Amino acid sequence: MQGNSQQQAYDRGTNIFSPDGRLYQVEYAREAVKRGSPTVGVRTGEGVVFVTGGRLRSPLQVAESIEKIHKADDHVGIASAGHVADARQLVDVARRQAQVERLRFEEPASIEALTKEVTGYIQEYTQAGGARPFGAALLLGGVDPDGTPRLFETDPSGTPYEWAAVAIGGDSAEIQDYLEENYDEGLDSDGGLELALRALASVNDGTLDAEGMSAAVVNGDGYRQLSGDELHTTIDDHGLAETEADE
Repeated sequence: MQGNSQQQAYDRGTNIFSPDGRLYQVEYAREAVKRGSPTVGVRTGEGVVFVTGGRLRSPLQVAESIEKIHKADDHVGIASAGHVADARQLVDVARRQAQVERLRFEEPASIEALTKEVTGYIQEYTQAGGARPFGAALLLGGVDPDGTPRLFETDPSGTPYEWAAVAIGGDSAEIQDYLEENYDEGLDSDGGLELALRALASVNDGTLDAEGMSAAVVNGDGYRQLSGDELHTTIDDHGLAETEADE
């Protein structure tokens, strides 16, 4: 009984370490990310591909209103998992910093510098009283000013990680296993999109429903988000579409 009351005491503060060095509120924020729809990022030789999963809560819901992939700048995209409202706040931080970099240095911000600015903002909410950590994780990716594709993940603790391919959100461990087995450094944008789709399908009986999903590609030509029709067609072309029997 005493042990439970002690843990509850550490639960109440975001800036109080438990005796074993844990910040429970940060760990709970990570759990919020795991309960979100899965999101996949793949770095290719040309740029970065993002694909997010998810389903509509109702046939009356407008699919375009679900925003989980965002344009941060002409050369940077951001995909999220976890609480969408928290993610939108962090996307705004990235967008403002991208514009600051352009005004200050008259050139696009590097993906790494942009990621560290966002993770610095996230980290402040793990040590401030009266605030809670962000219940969202982001994938920031794009093409650096020198033409190098980069892909980073942000964690609710404020830690950045760089990846060649990564999954966040629900079923991320299983999807990551698929990516590790099938990733190829020589992928182009179309190959990266196919890999991301197949990775998401691997935890859904090998099929996907494009409704509620989003996809975007960032390469030397800039940021481009696929339309709903394009995503439907791509999923169908790769034989991943759900059939009536599946449904």
